[in-house]
Amino acid sequence: MNNEEENHLIAERRTKLAALRQQGVAFPNDFRRDALAADLLATYAERDAAWLEANPVRVRVGGRMMFKRVMGKASFAKIADRSGAIQLFLQEDALGAAYEAFKDYDVGDILGAAGPLFRTRTGELSVRVTGLELLVKSLRPLPDKWHGLADTETRYRQRYVDLVMNESSRAVFRTRTQIVRYLRDALDALDFLEVETPMMHPIPGGAAARPFVTHHNALDARMYLRIAPELYLKRLIVGGFERVYEINRNFRNEGLSTQHNPEFTMLELYWAYSDYRELMELIERLLHGLADSLLGTRLVNYQGRAYDLSRPFRRVTVAELVLEHNPDLDRSRLRDVPYLRAACERLGVPVKSGDGAGKLQIEIFEKTAEHTLLDPTFVCAYPAEVSPLSRANDSDPFLTDRFEFFIGGRELANGFSELNDSEDQAARFRAQVARHEAGDDEAMHYDADYIRALEYGMPPTAGLGLGVDRLVMFLTDSPSIRDVLLFPQMRPEA
Repeated sequence: MNNEEENHLIAERRTKLAALRQQGVAFPNDFRRDALAADLLATYAERDAAWLEANPVRVRVGGRMMFKRVMGKASFAKIADRSGAIQLFLQEDALGAAYEAFKDYDVGDILGAAGPLFRTRTGELSVRVTGLELLVKSLRPLPDKWHGLADTETRYRQRYVDLVMNESSRAVFRTRTQIVRYLRDALDALDFLEVETPMMHPIPGGAAARPFVTHHNALDARMYLRIAPELYLKRLIVGGFERVYEINRNFRNEGLSTQHNPEFTMLELYWAYSDYRELMELIERLLHGLADSLLGTRLVNYQGRAYDLSRPFRRVTVAELVLEHNPDLDRSRLRDVPYLRAACERLGVPVKSGDGAGKLQIEIFEKTAEHTLLDPTFVCAYPAEVSPLSRANDSDPFLTDRFEFFIGGRELANGFSELNDSEDQAARFRAQVARHEAGDDEAMHYDADYIRALEYGMPPTAGLGLGVDRLVMFLTDSPSIRDVLLFPQMRPEA
């Protein structure tokens, strides 16, 4: 449908609405339904035409008209509610003037209908309409029913139309709700406490990311939308809440892609008297449980590839992957800064003047290895230089007790044994401040209050951040993060 045709149809519908206004019946709010389509189809699935005729079941249903066929003195329509769709059968003899009005209704209008259930000659459960009311006049025509809403950008910009037309989209968001509910139930069963922490921070912290900046007028203070709740959640560990989690919205001032949206959802949890190894075991259990409950199998198909979650998840270090994908590198020189800088130059990886061996290793890993991590993989032993909140490894302080979890070539989770040494944390914050002053917009700020909290003592703790959006992508076979966000961020319309 081109714009001229659409504008013509909109004009016709506005004329119809104007007539309804004159009659004083536009947008009524006195109809109450007592049944949903899916419930009726399930409850009376085994009842044949004779039973329904002998045992009249009167219902009141309401929903958007998705199909209409007028055949003289009798017509059929289908209306859709939140559960599904049900057929209406309308006759002039039963409805009188309401039947003539129905002829002028448009697909997309929202109707209320009352009448007994029956089965048509083809056996379809339907409502024999004895009362009909136009509840909402739709002014814009729906997309062609045979082609649906196929344009990807329009689906994202006009999610309301996408949800009307595409059952597959509705299914994704129902599954998203089930995933979040499962995560909550699983953590509640482990005696974790769900909490809420501030969305506006005086100091951005908890992750290496560029924040959104705003201003609080009453306090005359610069504020930041949170990039992560980590430092607040760990304050709660100090306070004695030993197992806490938050399913939260984070905001990072970054680009748009199939994997990134500036507003996204994370599950973040902190677990006292635990370490990063137990977090890896927890992730495996959560993925097993999600696959079992949602799919009924641990064999997950994502974008044309099968992922067998029943097999043990691989565990490998950053250094091992760097060597695996760059066999020309000398193992003995992986902490030699000039050597790694030369390697980055050969690979076309941009580096900054202050980058040390740990940062350079990660740059090589991200360039050459990360995208190859298709099967579930825990990448462990991240350098301390890029892990300012992680506990240093006891036997090798160049490294930390940290992992990132990858599946399908993208990071799904980040977890580590938490740094609870206040003096070490203060030194790392100072190093981050130096990086920030040298031009690294994603380096962390110095959070004096968090250091003060650590000085009271935080027990040994493990912390995990799991990307809910990417998890939903994987479990719903969705190629883009925009497919699993109801209202993704989009560039302004031209």
